Amino acid sequence: MFRGRFYHGIDTKGRLSIPSKFREALASNYDERLIVTNFDQCLWAYPVAEWQELEKKVGALPQFMDEVKALQRVFISAATECPFDRQGRILLPPSLREYAAIDKNVIIVGMTKRIEIWAKERWDVVFESAQRKLESLGSKLADLGL
Repeated sequence: MFRGRFYHGIDTKGRLSIPSKFREALASNYDERLIVTNFDQCLWAYPVAEWQELEKKVGALPQFMDEVKALQRVFISAATECPFDRQGRILLPPSLREYAAIDKNVIIVGMTKRIEIWAKERWDVVFESAQRKLESLGSKLADLGL
């Protein structure tokens, strides 16, 4: 499980250090590879096993539905395997960095089964909005059993 927020920088080559807490979770529960794709103004990083489960679900959907085609064309097609180097870094491809507006300052966010990678400026805006939204969602969360 991935939880917490970590502030990191990305180097000029596009290498990003993944927090040791997340690397430990990967090593003990998965293998040390991430599949990274773009969605929701940021990057979503999945352990390979979690990604494979997601691909099975997408593959089982009706392939001629517009929503499914859009998901495959944007989300699935952008997916890139990003193995770790000896320093615990992954190399984010330029196309993914460009999509997420990642330049220097990055926030790495644990989202239970996946990791989100945000440009700090975008994260600040999204986090503030999520905080406001969460305050009014009490009854909906209760309906979900939380």
